[in-house]
Amino acid sequence: NKARFNIRGNRMMDKVARELDIPFKRKGSMVLAFNKDDMEKLNALYEKGLRNGVEGMDILTASEVRKKEPNISEKVTGALYASSAGIICPYELTISAAENAVENGVDLILECEVSDIKRSYIKSDDEGKLLCRENDNDSKDNIHSKNRNHTGNSNYTENNNHAESVNYCRNSICSGNNKLSLTDSSMLYKIVTSQGEFKARYVVNCAGLYADTVAAMVGDTSFTINPRKGEYILFDKRQGKIVNSIIFQTPTRMGKGILVTQTVDGNLLIGPNAVDIDDKTDISTSNEGLKQVMQGALKSVPDIDRRNIITSFTGLRAVPSTGDFIIKESGVSKGFINVAGIESPGLTAAPAIAEYVEDILRKAGLVFIPKNDYNPVRRPVKRFRDMKEDELADLLKKNPLYGRIVCRCEKVSAAEIIDSIRRPAGARNLDGVKRRTRAGMGRCQGGFCTPRVMEILSKELNIPIDEITKSGGDSWMLAGRTK
Repeated sequence: NKARFNIRGNRMMDKVARELDIPFKRKGSMVLAFNKDDMEKLNALYEKGLRNGVEGMDILTASEVRKKEPNISEKVTGALYASSAGIICPYELTISAAENAVENGVDLILECEVSDIKRSYIKSDDEGKLLCRENDNDSKDNIHSKNRNHTGNSNYTENNNHAESVNYCRNSICSGNNKLSLTDSSMLYKIVTSQGEFKARYVVNCAGLYADTVAAMVGDTSFTINPRKGEYILFDKRQGKIVNSIIFQTPTRMGKGILVTQTVDGNLLIGPNAVDIDDKTDISTSNEGLKQVMQGALKSVPDIDRRNIITSFTGLRAVPSTGDFIIKESGVSKGFINVAGIESPGLTAAPAIAEYVEDILRKAGLVFIPKNDYNPVRRPVKRFRDMKEDELADLLKKNPLYGRIVCRCEKVSAAEIIDSIRRPAGARNLDGVKRRTRAGMGRCQGGFCTPRVMEILSKELNIPIDEITKSGGDSWMLAGRTK
């Protein structure tokens, strides 16, 4: 699954990035070898890539590597090069896709925790009336055993004017003398959340680290998700040009090793390490982990300057017990689609996974009605730092706030921050603004612009400034007022 979706997603990414107005750069990648064993592994990867249809691959000698990457370690003996590899910003891709979805009519509900999913079996009778028997305890008590039938009087139709006793067991629904096979019936889901209940005939479970928890709510315990911590170090843009390609090391069971890459915004990024942990909320960094990341990166590119570090952070990968992406309809709950364990290369694979899930839903019975006014193109974002002088001059005449710079490090204007809040799926906290505009991502890490961004958020959202959070929930920026 991983290879297939990765290759297809890579080929789709240019079009996706163009439609969503986000930067995507094909920089090429190198998987480095440092000894004979590594070269043997690279040759095996090369052959595997050919079988999978990967384009633009080549095995490079040490001299060919250094011609492309002058700052690479002298200990490198060769590399597997792939010209099709590219870089993109993960959160920009996510935010822009959500924004475009909302523009096309999707309801986006945030900070909405799922606590339970209740199921009902539904099917129309011979007269077209919808029979439904709710089963609140199915996932908890497993009452549908082969030898136990459960009867009740809570059946209802779409217009709530039809009720009759319906007997049902694990393998069938019975209405009077008519036995209805569950394989021919549909499921109605009631999703219980912190913001109320939602009903759906089809559910796509893409809950990341908690996909196994959500699946278990419908009785699907066929997989588990385990968190794998990866720590990263981000450098100032003055360090970004030290590499031209995405630099990997020969992969191991735990992943691709410590990468060294430029970001789409010009910073240098190194990492991650890979540590299996138990706590799905642990996004802390450690001295030991960051030291491991730094040493790993220096093995590939010895001249990285630690003095240009501006921040570090941790991400958690959702590692499935199956060893591969889990993308299929649940075997125990019709219409419940698991999209789980999407670890690396999940970002690249995402567009292809979306295509595949659409196909699964069609086969499950969902009827897709074409949306005649669907627009895949996101409204372009005007960025001060990318504008030419004549373009900026024209824009300033229309909106002088493009001339008021809030974030000096990243050259972000007040107008851009306001736009990021007012857009569909707009920013509601500091991190939301940061990920949409880069305000706070520069050398000073928000030391100058944070108070000004908070003032704009307070005004635009019409809330007191002491209610502004860093990332939602109770991540308050201010403890209270002094007077």
